[in-house]
Amino acid sequence: MITFTAMPTEHAEHLRNSGPDAYGNTPETAVSDGPGHPCRHCLENIDAGEDYLIVAYRPFPSLQPYAETGPIFLHAKRCKRYEATEIMPPMLESPDYIVRGYGSNDRIVYGSGAVTSTSDIANRAEILLAREDIAYLHVRSARNNCFQCRIDKV
Repeated sequence: MITFTAMPTEHAEHLRNSGPDAYGNTPETAVSDGPGHPCRHCLENIDAGEDYLIVAYRPFPSLQPYAETGPIFLHAKRCKRYEATEIMPPMLESPDYIVRGYGSNDRIVYGSGAVTSTSDIANRAEILLAREDIAYLHVRSARNNCFQCRIDKV
């Protein structure tokens, strides 16, 4: 069994309180013009007219060569962290995503990454997480490689 894991609340609150992002920058504020701005905390799209933050995010515990950092969006106002862990997050609306495995050392497990149709993410995750060398997965944009969410074993 798998669980979809959103950005931790303490990370979101740090950024909402103007804490520096992964590059040491203050979060940028923008206004959503509609779908295409998925919040990595509630895992829903940010509605048109809502303020959101643009930040550099590194979903890894420490710096190392495989600790990918990239742009993400976050509701500027507080939102409830995604909790329906076994259900596909509502923001995953593209036809496909990169699903890639990481070892317990937080490094990419070579050969585990593949562009995966959205409807097959859960099945692929079950297969990858059954492997002893994979500790968790990332779901990333198939077009821009942006971090979407994490998938863990239950």
